[in-house]
Amino acid sequence: MPRPVEARIHPTPFISNAMKIRIRTGFAAALCLMLASCYPYPENPQQKKANQAAQRQTAAEQAKLKEQEALKKQQDELKKSQETLVEPTTPGTTDPTTPPPPQPPVEQKRADYPFANKVPGKEGFVFSPYNNKVVDVREIPSGTLVQDPTYPASEKKYFRVP
Repeated sequence: MPRPVEARIHPTPFISNAMKIRIRTGFAAALCLMLASCYPYPENPQQKKANQAAQRQTAAEQAKLKEQEALKKQQDELKKSQETLVEPTTPGTTDPTTPPPPQPPVEQKRADYPFANKVPGKEGFVFSPYNNKVVDVREIPSGTLVQDPTYPASEKKYFRVP
């Protein structure tokens, strides 16, 4: 009588060691990709470089800048004082009681608003020039003045779309 064949139960299905290594490597790669996708996007690296360069100024350079600003203020004050001393007189009038002619209305200078910086690789998105947060401007034409949505309406920060 033939002996019955014993069925052996393997604790794991037939997965070779090489296959286990490949599966573990694949899971590790997938985990790294998931963690990397959660890493925050650097909002404006150019702004950080500019800030670092400004901080590197030496004390002598800062003192020189302060002196230049003080000199400029003095020149402006001198010009204003000279303008007030020189009174425009019209020829042919000697009567001091006549009022001076009305001056033309002075046009107020329009405030120049900063341009936002484009987000590289994302068409229609820009960095706000005030806080460097990403703003969606996909439907807005270039050069348009836009209110920054990251600020409340009471602060009213505006910038131009590049």
